[in-house]
Amino acid sequence: MPKPINNRQIRIAVIGCGRIAKNHFGAIERHAGDLDLVAVCDTNPAVLKQHVDTYGVPGYAHLSELLSTVQPDLVALCTPSGLHPDETILTARHAVHVMTEKPMATRWQDGVNMVKACDEAGVHLFVVKQNRRNATLQLLKRAVEEKRFGKIHLVQLNVFWSRPQSYYDQAKWRGTWEFDGGAFMNQASHYVDLLDWLIGPVDKVQAMVSTTRDIEVDDTGVLNVRWRNGALGSMSVTMLTYPKNLEGSITILGEKGSVRIGGVAVNDIQLWDFAEPRDYDEQIKAANYETTSVYGFGHPLYYKNVIDVLRGEAEPETDGREGLKSLELLIAAYLSARDGRTVSLPLEY
Repeated sequence: MPKPINNRQIRIAVIGCGRIAKNHFGAIERHAGDLDLVAVCDTNPAVLKQHVDTYGVPGYAHLSELLSTVQPDLVALCTPSGLHPDETILTARHAVHVMTEKPMATRWQDGVNMVKACDEAGVHLFVVKQNRRNATLQLLKRAVEEKRFGKIHLVQLNVFWSRPQSYYDQAKWRGTWEFDGGAFMNQASHYVDLLDWLIGPVDKVQAMVSTTRDIEVDDTGVLNVRWRNGALGSMSVTMLTYPKNLEGSITILGEKGSVRIGGVAVNDIQLWDFAEPRDYDEQIKAANYETTSVYGFGHPLYYKNVIDVLRGEAEPETDGREGLKSLELLIAAYLSARDGRTVSLPLEY
């Protein structure tokens, strides 16, 4: 086990200062007593300068130079997904802990190599799954764990969001297989994560995808799922909703309960009906929240667990192996769509 970091702040560096990084900077500020931002890294000189000026820390164009110079305890990877594997392995070789945004990788073997590298270096690998910390989904997770649904019959997830061509045109890596991944892997990956986290191990998947935007990857897709517990489910994803984000939802129908959590980003419990009531059912209205961001508000809560783990006071909520579960589902879905076949899990024994 890595040696706990106690009696001082945890030194953190943010790698990649793009769209998602602001959530990380915000979370670091919220935990200023425990975290000390010591450096930022970005390949765009103008973006790098802006963040150096804003946060008053050194800026680097290359991760290797940052790791050798400022020696952080932890790096947060907010770079394009296809860069995460090499950056994770490099960071682990410097004996530095890694927190990576989703998806942890765009290829299955890359994800496996990331976990192996961090194991061998004796450092933690955290994969950001901040939506798990949403109050709405925490209540749903509790209901599933308490078996309030009885046998779960059917599960439906919808991600009806809007990503115009201008979104993909922001950077050359967007919309590519190597660095980005498609609608399932990138935009909807937190919803794919719910398939295993909430319902359990998946047995088989069938998928079909299509592409309308001028990109390599999918912007629309459907996924059928059979779980090992016998439940069936499906997922519909599109980035083509007009004119703006419409819905991010999950519906679970069981023999003793029905729940639907909707809103733009699973932020609104619209149906909560069980045969047997519980005292926390009264928390439903309080759990609902208004959101202006599909990212939700889970990053500070996710960071709290990371801090507690590095202090030696907790176990990781989403480590590399947990991250592999949703990556495996994603890869299985794309294999199914590519080959027109049902794919069984696990991918390898």
